[in-house]
Amino acid sequence: MIAKLKGLLDETGTDWAVIDVQGVGYLVHCSTKTLAAMGEVGEACTIYTDLQVSENDMRLLGFADAAERDWFRLLNQVQGVGSKVALAILSALSTAEVQTACANGDAGMVSRANGVGPKLAGRIVNELKDKAGALPASAGGAAVAITPAGGASADAVSALENLGFKPLVAARAVAAAQSELGDGASDSDLIRVALKRAAG
Repeated sequence: MIAKLKGLLDETGTDWAVIDVQGVGYLVHCSTKTLAAMGEVGEACTIYTDLQVSENDMRLLGFADAAERDWFRLLNQVQGVGSKVALAILSALSTAEVQTACANGDAGMVSRANGVGPKLAGRIVNELKDKAGALPASAGGAAVAITPAGGASADAVSALENLGFKPLVAARAVAAAQSELGDGASDSDLIRVALKRAAG
């Protein structure tokens, strides 16, 4: 089974993306939060996946991190929740919010998602209440799916995070700086340019 893809973001749509992995394009259906975390077309990204196979369809689902994928699988176990509804929930709520809603029995929060009525929302929180504490939530509700190559990039992302920038903002700024300066850029140059990007 395909568990993770690492490549370049080739194309995106309203609820899908194409990841180019060494010349092979994988179509993955994603939540809006995952699409936002993937960055711009042409950037490197890593995405966790779940492969669903039915009698007449084969679909690859993509997630910003393993926690989102785990929650997707858990939501899918609830009667009446298919992949489309599960992605709608993960588009409307972060994994931390889904976890809180289930732990507190807050059906109203879950019903904010498109296509989720009060009855289905109630079933979701009731069935998942006992499981809510067993799954991790993403840090800050959204994981960074952008993975700049090289030690200098990682150091620059870490430096921006230490200055108070959110991981996603830091990673996007460093990716943009890397694109501007090239692969041979030092960490100090990356930090300088990324700071301008992040602050702007």
